[in-house]
Order: sequence, then structure tokens, then C-alpha cells
Amino acid sequence: MKMNKTLLSAAVAVGLLSTSTVTQAAGFQLAEYSATGLGRAYAGEAAIADGADAQWRNPAMLTYLEGTQVSVGGIYVNPNIDIDGTSTSMMGKTTSSNSSDFAHSAVIPNFYVSHKYNEKFALGFAAGTNYGMETDLGKDFGGANHGNEASVTTMELNLNAAYQVLESVSIGGGIRYIMAEGSFGAVSTANSLVPMPQGTALKYMEGDDTAWGWQVGTAWQINENNRLGFTYKSEVDLTLEGHANGVAFDAVADALGTPVKSKYNGSMQLALPATAELASFHQLSDKVAVHVSVNWTNWSSFKELVADIPEFGPARTQDIKQEHWEDNYRFALGTTYQMTPKLALRSGIAYDTSAVSEEHRTATIPETDRTWLSIGAGYQWSEQLTLDAGFTYILAKDAKMVEDDASSAPFGGDFEGEVTGSIWLVGIQANYRF
Repeated sequence: MKMNKTLLSAAVAVGLLSTSTVTQAAGFQLAEYSATGLGRAYAGEAAIADGADAQWRNPAMLTYLEGTQVSVGGIYVNPNIDIDGTSTSMMGKTTSSNSSDFAHSAVIPNFYVSHKYNEKFALGFAAGTNYGMETDLGKDFGGANHGNEASVTTMELNLNAAYQVLESVSIGGGIRYIMAEGSFGAVSTANSLVPMPQGTALKYMEGDDTAWGWQVGTAWQINENNRLGFTYKSEVDLTLEGHANGVAFDAVADALGTPVKSKYNGSMQLALPATAELASFHQLSDKVAVHVSVNWTNWSSFKELVADIPEFGPARTQDIKQEHWEDNYRFALGTTYQMTPKLALRSGIAYDTSAVSEEHRTATIPETDRTWLSIGAGYQWSEQLTLDAGFTYILAKDAKMVEDDASSAPFGGDFEGEVTGSIWLVGIQANYRF
């Protein structure tokens, strides 16, 4: 694979592509674009312009930034995810299937630049990620026949512009360039009825791709103390080109009379869903401001993972994993308290709804509802430099799941279990104004 997976490694919790567990945002989406917003649980982001990072959530906010500004920072993610369950073979044999603290810690970096060209027009550049995840449940996991590893790693570059069309209205837009790679794997377990060593690859697919997307936004300054913002990011369609291997693909090749290989060239379609945010900012007094956000993500576009193996001819499309995800919503409320002229304190609470119903939840996607509790602070070190820090604790709702795919059962059995966990996020950021 072309990209360096350590760049944004597991920037989350658990599972991906078919994964996504108790992560920072629904599905394999990443909300963590700045430490400044982290301190208020990313409430009101499409209507706030603290620094150059504001363009990531709403390019129209560039018109609110004076001069040239640079924001750089990172967020450390420490997930603590456990899964407990049982695997039952077709002969009725039941074995314990557990995995503790199996999500990886990671650092999610970001970089932003903005430039106010004149009183009405501004430009910006942004580098970060909206999607990413990595998990490895191990070959000893009892439900590994349904999936034991998955990953999605993306890096995104934006070029943005904004224009103040009226004294109270700004519009903005940008071009997004996304570099992505992904993989999914499943192996046989000790309960397999088919004679083969435990850990034998059943299905594995990996690939990478680049694609373009776009985003638009607008901001309405209702009056001096109240502002509304709206932003929309397009869906990005990826064709992850790479290779597939495993006994499931070997069986297809053998049945078709084509050579059995160690690897089969192929691709896998993956859609990074469209998103939208409606946000507001309200300055209640000289010291107190309140921010609100409602976010929507079109996760219903993520239905399945299918491998396309051209050399298989009429049987070239091979099912890897059924998903059946649903659109999800996020609700956030935050506050900013200007304690002193130099020190601002932030707090926030948010609720993320699950992108998958209990009927379709799986061990590799223990997706569930999440509650965010956040605090943060910003300190104006000098007239040009501001330092920000944020801290968040994410509590995930305990989630049950059942996997009983008939095609996987002979290689390990059905799996039933429950995932529990939480995530700690710590971020720092520097904002410099020239």
C-alpha cells in the first residue's frame, strides 16, 4: 500500500471499513480536527472562527479571520475497548471469545493557513483527516471467521475560498483531495468444521486510491451577538485497487477452473459519506458565549463491501462483508467563558447516535451511541500567539451484537457478544497571527 499507515494510524478505536466501534464519531468518521474545538465538544463549529482551523468545518468563516493566520496541532486518542462473548459451532460447541483493550492509541495531526486578501475575500489551505480507523482482534478471537482486522486511513488536503456577499452574509467553498487506503480480513477459528489450521486466511482485501470532493458553507451574522452557520461536504467515492487472497477466493478460482494464486488483483468500492452541519453562536454577555451544533452524516450509503476480481469473469464480484448502516446525527452544546482578557475557558457536551442498528451490529463494527464530556482553555500568550488545549472523555453505550452469517459459520461458528469501552482525547494547538 502506498500511504504510510503510521501517519494517522488507528486514529480511533476499533474497527473499520467494517469497523467502527466506540470511536470519536459515528462510523469510521473522525471529528477531531482541532484542539480548540475539542474543548467545547465541537459545538457551534460551523459558526465560530477562532483561527485558521475554522475553514475545516465551514470555509465561509475565512472572512472572519484578519490578516494571515496559521494553526497547527494534534490530538492524542487513547481508546479502552473490550469485547466479551461466545462463539458457537454448527455442532453446538460453545467457547468463550474475548478481546481486551484491542484498540490502538494514536495521534491525529492537523495544519491550517488562512489569508484575508481584502475586506471581502479570503483564501485558506487545510491538511487533516475526516475518516480513519484500524483494528486487529487477533487470530485467536472466537469470531475471527466473521472478521478479525480492518483499517481505513485517509489524508485530506483542502483549498478553500470565501467571499462576503453582504454585510451580514458570507459564502465559502473548497476543493478536497483525499488519499485513502483500506483493508479487511477474516480467518478461521478453532471451531472450524472445515479441516484447516486456526488463523488460516478466509478473506483478505486491501487497496488504495485518491479522489476529489468538495465542500460549501455559509454564515449569517444576524446581529452583533448572534450568528448562524451551515456547511455541507460531498460524498467521496473511492475504488481501492490492490489485491485479495484467502481460501474463499481460492475456492472460486478452483470452481471456475482458473489458476489458484497467492494473490488476486482486484478492487473494492468505498464511499466516504456526505455530511452537513447547522450551527449557531450566541454572545450572551462580555464574558459568556453559548454554541450549538446539529450534524448529519449519510452513513446509509455504506451498505456492503464487495471485492471485484476481474479474472473471475462472470463471478468477478465477491461479497466480503454486509454492513447496512444508517444515517446518524450528532447534537452538541458548548460554552466559552472569558475568565480574563488572556484566558478563555471552554466546556461542552455532545451526543452521537449510532450508525448501525442492533440487528446489524457486528464484532468488527461494535458501533454504538456515544456521549462526549469536554473541557478546554485558550491562552493569549502574545498579541500574535494563542495556545489552546482540550480534553474529552467519551462514554460509549454498551452494545450487543450477533453474527450468524451462514457462509462464515462452517469456518468458526456464530458469534454473540457485547462491547464496552471509553475513549480519552487530549489535544494541543498553537494559533499564530501575522
